[in-house]
Amino acid sequence: MSQNQKNLYRFLVGLADDSVVLSHRLSEWCSNGPYLEEDIALSNIALDYLGRARMFYQYAAKIEGRNRSEDDIAYTRNEREYTNLLIHELPINDFAFTMLRQFFVDVFYCQYLDRLCNSTDTTVAAIAAKSVKESRYHLKRSEPWIRQLSEGTDESKRRILEAKMELESFTGELFLMPEWEKVLVESGVAVDRELIKSKWDQYVQKFLAASEIELADSELKISGGRNGVHTEFLGHMLSEMQFLQRAYPGLKW
Repeated sequence: MSQNQKNLYRFLVGLADDSVVLSHRLSEWCSNGPYLEEDIALSNIALDYLGRARMFYQYAAKIEGRNRSEDDIAYTRNEREYTNLLIHELPINDFAFTMLRQFFVDVFYCQYLDRLCNSTDTTVAAIAAKSVKESRYHLKRSEPWIRQLSEGTDESKRRILEAKMELESFTGELFLMPEWEKVLVESGVAVDRELIKSKWDQYVQKFLAASEIELADSELKISGGRNGVHTEFLGHMLSEMQFLQRAYPGLKW
């Protein structure tokens, strides 16, 4: 691969890893949701992210040119080879934590994917155009939940505040721009995440302030995901997610 292809491959796999990891986390709510409708809704959102991951993995495999499939990339890499941003891999914890994380990433993806629709890479632009529609729907779901939990009982408010304290250190990584991604921005393929940061801060802070919740600017505090440095939680998750493919290589349904 040329250097440009290597950069593009790394970019695509990073976005795919973000999606597949969050998809698996959300799937952990299946049969565990607070009630049936929400159980099904979270499972459907997990499927949206899985579909997004497949599209990015498929394109990455094509760019790589090694005759690997999306399954090969997703299921045969170890923890240090995964490059998802850390906020996606955190355990689901309680429902308030899951919904606040979802709100944070929904706002980000609505802004990020909207810009990515203008990518000079037509395949990337097409994936973004499909995915941003899903993220807009996801945001319409997560916002009412944050408001309901924030303005509900003392217990629900306490849980939202605890979730905020845990998550706020991980939001800054959403806007981190490694050098190789900056090169893709210059060629019009990728989006400058740093340009989204202030818009994300303003949107999220204004929304939370309506429920009397303060959130500081999303300064970078914890990072490492894009370089394969993860929390202790990812390895445990991958051991479950990858079990069948590793136990039965080449397995087909």
